[in-house]
Amino acid sequence: MKFIQSVFLALALMAGSSIKVMAQASAESGYFLHTVTKGQSLYSISSMYNVTIDDIVRLNPGSDKQIREGAALKIPQATNNNSEKPVFHTIQAGETLYRLSVKYNITTQAICLANPGLSTENFRTGQVIIIPVKSETKQVQDTPQAATKEETTVKMNDWKDMHKVERKETIFSISREYGITEEELIAANPELKKGKLKKGTFLFIPYGKNEKQAQQQETTTPVKELTNEEAFSQNEELKKDIKTIKAAVLLPFMAGSTTNQDEQLRMVEYYEGFLMAVDSLKKQGVSIDLYTYDTKGKTATTNNILAKKEMKEMDIIFGPANTQDMDALASFADKNDIRLVVPFAPKVDEVFKNPHIYQVNTPQSYLYSEVYEHFTRKFGDCNVIFLNASNGDREKDDFIKGLKSELRNDGISYRDFTVTGNFYELTTVMDTLKNNVFIPTSGKSTALVKILPQLTQIRRERPHYNMNMFGYPEWQTYTNDYLASFYEIDTYFYSSFYTNNLFPAAVNFTHSYRRWYSKDMANIYPKYGMLGYDTGYFFLKGLSKYGNKMEENLSSIQVTPIQTGFKFERVNNWGGFINRKVFFVHFSKDYELIKLDFE
Repeated sequence: MKFIQSVFLALALMAGSSIKVMAQASAESGYFLHTVTKGQSLYSISSMYNVTIDDIVRLNPGSDKQIREGAALKIPQATNNNSEKPVFHTIQAGETLYRLSVKYNITTQAICLANPGLSTENFRTGQVIIIPVKSETKQVQDTPQAATKEETTVKMNDWKDMHKVERKETIFSISREYGITEEELIAANPELKKGKLKKGTFLFIPYGKNEKQAQQQETTTPVKELTNEEAFSQNEELKKDIKTIKAAVLLPFMAGSTTNQDEQLRMVEYYEGFLMAVDSLKKQGVSIDLYTYDTKGKTATTNNILAKKEMKEMDIIFGPANTQDMDALASFADKNDIRLVVPFAPKVDEVFKNPHIYQVNTPQSYLYSEVYEHFTRKFGDCNVIFLNASNGDREKDDFIKGLKSELRNDGISYRDFTVTGNFYELTTVMDTLKNNVFIPTSGKSTALVKILPQLTQIRRERPHYNMNMFGYPEWQTYTNDYLASFYEIDTYFYSSFYTNNLFPAAVNFTHSYRRWYSKDMANIYPKYGMLGYDTGYFFLKGLSKYGNKMEENLSSIQVTPIQTGFKFERVNNWGGFINRKVFFVHFSKDYELIKLDFE
């Protein structure tokens, strides 16, 4: 890779315009460049740009085997003739927000609205943004005279701004806001002749008659080019404070149903914890109007709920539980500028294209990338040994493959060992001068049954060996069975959620839950009552403190979750947020239970 970079740099120095030519050629060749970031997979990238994995592999041979953070992938670009697909642009060296607005004949405001994650800080070379090119109205396929009878495009000189339609706005109110007549607004936007406004759409705002005359007189005056700081400053939205939070919960409680009782139990428990969070915040003076609906696990019921008048007024919605309701809820949230918190699903394709979605359950590729980073930092100088218990379990193949790749790339050696009945054979791959970290290639209890006795015997008979075991989130379900061994072997496991009955916050919540509902939470992981409390408290607390500026202040929301950690990051400039929080839980040989937070 270093050799390729050196060659590229040399060519760039030999021909100063070569980089610019390459960028231009890529656009003309029907693709743009995407720089891979941590956690992205071919699947997430294909979802982001609405292309197939085969499309990406075709332009990037070998990418189906591995993609690395920082690598540049060619992504097929939709042609301008296809108005159904957006146009993507990779920012080139020297480009500014202002220059892009001139290049694409749109306002800087339109670019900012289409890319809510874009800012002065992250406007940099290599970033991909959406260009909201206004689709042309289809021409009348009759005669040339008929086609010219109704103008369907607007030249840049004919308009001064773009306006995003908000709730309850009318043609009259918008024209008054900009000091133009209704006729002038309709002339610039022929689709308004039907008299209908759709919230969230963009309208061209033309110059008024007097402004147009003044503009023509000033054509000889040079236009000052705006810096990024100036352009973004002009486009900062005035975001209103939220006095009373309107929140909705849409879950399949399935009232009266005798089916899916396990799911019903989890949903009810989640909501019970959620209500405790609302109660805690109300005691702090936070005003919340809570709307709760039972979707009954049916898409038709969900659609009927979304048709209710009050739903359009929500600030935030929690749900759904079922993937079949995801499209309807995501579309509704996007159309009405409402935050949508998805607490359960590990696969939410809409998050890559919808800026209003928060995915709480971290997707596998993003979760693994966080684990690899923290593992290599903590155990980078150790002797890493992968233990195959020969139980035929392949569930951790992707995790193991990815971790080995990270270790190789970081120059960290590792060994593979197949567990036999003789623990002395295991000592042959251990290092007396380094810490030895054992990683079972299976997360199941059957693998631990075979591995733990041998590691325990080594600990007792060879105390001069330094050793740890590292494993998986499901191990917290085995804690009662293997607690003594976990402590003795100095065990770690990763997870995006964890609690323990010894933690004060967990003890207090468990007692409160029992007092509220006269029962204990189900003995499952994660505990849904705690999940409901954590998600409800985090988002409602954020909205109460920051209002509609919450998205810019996510890292400043100060809460102490009972079970679920929060580290939300936007997936791209136009998409939503994914939770990337990971803990390492450590059962130390000194019999201490430690929850390692890397932030």
